[in-house]
Amino acid sequence: MTTKRIAITTGGGDAPGLNAVIRSIVLTSLNRGWECYGIREGYNGLLTPERFPEGGLIPLDRNSVRGITHLGGTILGTTNRGNPFSYPVPGEDGQMREVDRSDELVATLKEQGVDALIAIGGDGSMEIAHALSLKGVQVVGVPKTIDNDLDKTVITFGFDTAVSFTTECIDRLHSTAEAHRRIMVVEVMGRYAGWIALNAGVAATADAILIPEIPYDINKVAEKVMSRVRSGRDFSIIMVAEGARPEGGQLTVAGKEVGRAERLGGVGQKVCSALEEITGKEARVVVLGHLLRGGTPTSFDRLISLRFGAAAVRAIDEGQSGVMVALDPPTVRYVPLEQATRRMKVVPLDCDTILTARDLGISFGD
Repeated sequence: MTTKRIAITTGGGDAPGLNAVIRSIVLTSLNRGWECYGIREGYNGLLTPERFPEGGLIPLDRNSVRGITHLGGTILGTTNRGNPFSYPVPGEDGQMREVDRSDELVATLKEQGVDALIAIGGDGSMEIAHALSLKGVQVVGVPKTIDNDLDKTVITFGFDTAVSFTTECIDRLHSTAEAHRRIMVVEVMGRYAGWIALNAGVAATADAILIPEIPYDINKVAEKVMSRVRSGRDFSIIMVAEGARPEGGQLTVAGKEVGRAERLGGVGQKVCSALEEITGKEARVVVLGHLLRGGTPTSFDRLISLRFGAAAVRAIDEGQSGVMVALDPPTVRYVPLEQATRRMKVVPLDCDTILTARDLGISFGD
């Protein structure tokens, strides 16, 4: 049977380029004579349609996606609390609990006449997509995460924009750090993989970069600061991924809620306070946080997003299911979702960027 009705879902944290993917999917589908629909806020549009007066499953046409390629966010909305296999619902006692609503979701997709689903998201979204494919849904995944930690693709869209913005922020901090002779600690996103901190830190000439893959000794970071002081450089820039941890220590967790992953945060302040105490130098912390998710996508992210969206529709047209589109320069290819979700793509300790950073004298606190 020729696929005629496509549904799009965007889950997890937003990332620059999401709207470009949506536009690409819609136009590529319409050019095949297909219908295209968007599910509001992940899968919530189908599981809690009463929350959406305009409808939880909305038709998407050319007018819907006109002029959105350069816009951040997602016109469909998103959530990181809508896993249909562990869906948060209030119990009789008022406490939230998690239930499996995946069969209900599959049945609703069939009732709505959806022939295929394109799931745009990070590792959690791809795991959900894989599980839905095992339940008989034709699914194609599109890798989205600013953290760049999805396996089997060279890069995910949103990452380049996050790194570019972080680099610009550090460039600005150099002047104020030097003017006040301060230590500036910059905390960025990166729960379990330090790609953003590493790439932006090297590009913006940070003096130390602390990432989840390399547990740090704060005294070695302090020594890097003091060595700069002895050489006449009386300020330092320290990059910290939110998932960085000291040797023998734990992640800095800000909170945990039902239906959500643990929320990290606060390691930048810990590093800032420790360095101030050890070195006696004034220190400040800047947490970029969700600033990395917003704003206009770079031209690179726009192009990758448009390529990914078109490739996802081609995959459906070819009868593919249970696959994720992935960048394998110079082409976009399909990889099984099972492989893409088998492990997280962390920074290899022998990668060229880390070797370059060490050659430049950047400290990793090890």
